Order: sequence, then C-alpha cells, then structure tokens
Amino acid sequence: MAFGSFNSGTARPMAEINTTPLVDVMLVLLIIFLVTAPLMTQAIKVDLPQASAEAAETTPETIRLSLDARGALFWNDAAMGAAETADTLATLETRLQTAVQGGTPLEVQLSADRDTRYQRVAEIMSIVKRAGVAKLGFVTLPNE
Repeated sequence: MAFGSFNSGTARPMAEINTTPLVDVMLVLLIIFLVTAPLMTQAIKVDLPQASAEAAETTPETIRLSLDARGALFWNDAAMGAAETADTLATLETRLQTAVQGGTPLEVQLSADRDTRYQRVAEIMSIVKRAGVAKLGFVTLPNE
C-alpha cells in the first residue's frame, strides 16, 4: 500500500497514485450493469387491437417549372409561353392557385437555364409565393 511511512525525517511528497479504490468502484459498477442490463431488454406483453384502416400517404404533388435560355416557361415539360408576357404569368398564377386549392400538399421545383435573367426567376418566385405554395425548390446540376 502506498500510504507513506512513519519516518519523520523524510518529508517528501508521495509520488504514487493509489488506484485501488478506483478499480474497486469500477468493478462494482461493472457488476451492477451486468446484472441490470438483461432486465431492461424484457418487454411487457400487450395485446393491441387490430385496425383495418389504410396508411395515409402525404406525398406532395410535384410541379416542375422550367425556364430555358430563350425565356420560355414550361409546366411539367409542357410549354406555357414566354415568361416575359403578362398572359403567361397570369396563367401560371391561376394554375398554381387551382393546384393549391386541390387540397393535396404541393411542391414546386424551379429549374432555370444558366443564361436566364434573374429578374424572370424572381418574378416566378413571387408568383409561386402569391399563389400560396409552401415549398419551392431549385433544381441544379452537380459539378463534375
């Protein structure tokens, strides 16, 4: 044991650390965990009732809006016209409003050509927001 000595002539500090109490505590904790671990894995048997309802699917309807380099707007790959014209933007807003009122969750994915003016993208974003669409995503390609 490293408790020191009764010699009063040498008053040096003790240079050894007594690890016996630490090992004792760790062994006791190990035994406690080994005993209690199997008790935690047992489950209570419960007889649950059966239900015949189908699982509700909440997958959002996805609408893909695309702007090409010439400024043409596409709704799910169907041409709507030039994004510069007020008629095309008004048509886009009414179609989005009717889709939102359909009741299913709606998600709009917007992809624009690299050379498209940001003003056109901002106009479409504001139309999507005014129509009441909660989710708007931007489609990009990864760098190679």
